[in-house]
Amino acid sequence: MASMATPKQIWEQQQSQMQRVKNSGIISCNGSPIKDDKEEEMAKSALALFRAKEEEIERKKMEVRDKVQAYMGRVEQATRRLADIREELDALIDPMKKEVAILRKKIDTVNRELKPLGQSCQKKEREYKEALDAFNGKNKEKAQLVSKLMEVNMCSCYRFNRSIYLLCANLVMIISKFLFPFCQMVVSW
Repeated sequence: MASMATPKQIWEQQQSQMQRVKNSGIISCNGSPIKDDKEEEMAKSALALFRAKEEEIERKKMEVRDKVQAYMGRVEQATRRLADIREELDALIDPMKKEVAILRKKIDTVNRELKPLGQSCQKKEREYKEALDAFNGKNKEKAQLVSKLMEVNMCSCYRFNRSIYLLCANLVMIISKFLFPFCQMVVSW
């Protein structure tokens, strides 16, 4: 199928051809156009082209109309088939409607019971998360305090040992100061 021009494009082509035919005439001194055989031939060919385009448009309209009617026929046929199928399904479904209604009621009841349970579960999850966060925070704080206690304890042990050492050293000096003269006395006896 050749490239199809839109009706607007066809109309524009026809207008431009008509304009060329009008402009091709030579204007004489008094302003009336003078036509010769060639111009008449161009006008006839433009008219023939115009009629051919109109016939082509009419032919395409008919083709499209035929296609649309055929399509509409298929749509109507499919609609009838769907209606038949729907009737068959309704005939099959009727015995099950009662069971389906009972099951739907049970499902609705269970859903109503589940809703507060779900909300309660979400609340408990939030509370658990908050408690876990608090526990982790306190655990971290405890670890820092234990670390600080160990540090303080080590410092105090070091200070205590140093103090004992200094005390012992002072005691030894004092004892040696007082005992040394006493020892000399004992030796001299």
